[in-house]
Amino acid sequence: MRRSDREVTDNGDLIDIIRRCEVCRLAISDEPVPYILPLNFGMEIVGEDTVLYFHGANEGKKYELIRKNNRVAFEMDCSHKLVSSPETGSCTMEYESVIGEGFLQFVGDGEKEHAMNVLMKQYHMEDFPINMNVMVRTCVMKLMIHSMTGKIRMKYQDK
Repeated sequence: MRRSDREVTDNGDLIDIIRRCEVCRLAISDEPVPYILPLNFGMEIVGEDTVLYFHGANEGKKYELIRKNNRVAFEMDCSHKLVSSPETGSCTMEYESVIGEGFLQFVGDGEKEHAMNVLMKQYHMEDFPINMNVMVRTCVMKLMIHSMTGKIRMKYQDK
């Protein structure tokens, strides 16, 4: 990373940033260009592992691509604030972000309810009643994160 003073490597700090994010973008292998899509997500810490859960309809392009190659990259960001100085003619953006990669797996019926509860917790709706009749038409996936890093750009950090 070019600006090591902005790099976030502490796992606890990365988890804190993820908790503040609302959308995770997945990059899936496709030819001739990657296929990227924004998804709602939930995060769970299992032992030393960080797991992200996603959901969607039971069919579509992303599932075809995942079945061919389940190795994906992800990105999420939050805390956006435009910082401008008309006096100096400069402008920048404050943000926090996490990027990483891992392997995406389809979740079986026995794990779907748990995954959806984790997902709802991300949006502060821990007690939301999951309609299990809808789960028949829902595909749930989990991303086993292999590696991740982060970056924070806040004005107060710069010297």
